[in-house]
Amino acid sequence: MTGTQITDVAELEAVVGTPMKAAAEKVRTVLDPIDRMWLEHSPLCLIGTGDAGGNLDVSPKGDPAGHLAHVIDDHTLAIPERPGNRRVDGYRNVLANPHVGLIFLVPGRGDTLRINGRARLLRDAPYFDEMVVKGHRPILALEVAVEEIFYHCAKAFMRSKLWHPETWDHEALPS
Repeated sequence: MTGTQITDVAELEAVVGTPMKAAAEKVRTVLDPIDRMWLEHSPLCLIGTGDAGGNLDVSPKGDPAGHLAHVIDDHTLAIPERPGNRRVDGYRNVLANPHVGLIFLVPGRGDTLRINGRARLLRDAPYFDEMVVKGHRPILALEVAVEEIFYHCAKAFMRSKLWHPETWDHEALPS
């Protein structure tokens, strides 16, 4: 590989800079009413996990808005598992390393809600009946104890124009 590698934090900060005070201090540990509203409107979550050896996975999870994230309390939420391809790469990772990173998206919004925490897999819990979609109860749930919550700014979505249909080229790639 070629290029000039950055090898320490001081060098990284010399190139990128340090965050403004508001960005550095926006991390919280408790879900607030706006977070709950966001979760209620989000139909898609990206779940980042890593195994004991540092191998990573990011898996999308989707459900109709209002059914994707079940808020248990101000410190805990659950994401239902629906039948799919059965690879369960992320869940295998959680069994070895409970740390997870979640990004919740709301269509048309550029900002995203990020939640980091510790997860556990449940095959049943009293709240599963509240996570039924189209008559189907989840087969598992990823329950996450919240450790960090914050919103990412909209710059990535603005630059990518992800929500701008006029930039979509449905013929560019094979299905």
